[in-house]
Amino acid sequence: MDKFFRIERMTSRPQFLAAAKGVSEARGAVVVQRLDRKDGVPTVRLGFTATRKVGNAVIRNRAKRRLREAARAAVPLLAVPGSDYVFVARMGTADRTWDRLLDDVKSALTRLATPRPAPKSAPSHPAPAGQDS
Repeated sequence: MDKFFRIERMTSRPQFLAAAKGVSEARGAVVVQRLDRKDGVPTVRLGFTATRKVGNAVIRNRAKRRLREAARAAVPLLAVPGSDYVFVARMGTADRTWDRLLDDVKSALTRLATPRPAPKSAPSHPAPAGQDS
């Protein structure tokens, strides 16, 4: 399947908050959130974030730089056109080996690209025998 789409950056807080309402996948040193925009525009928007729990500003910036590079390598191959993705750095993102970080990003994107079945409703069980209401 040929995938031709434009890749743009997410810049505003409402875009990040909207993506957080979509599905997410945590893998190793990264959490990837995906929102299907359903607007018919075949672009992929990317956002990168790191909370203060990750470390000081130097470590947070290093973690986001590494996530940007991993996304640059994986998104053209694995992203779904018409989606927004937010890459959230976790504690080990800045220190994780490059191969493992790239594997984390690829496996999260692969998992998010596969459609998930709708959740099944809880089965209704009859009352146990011998108990009348």
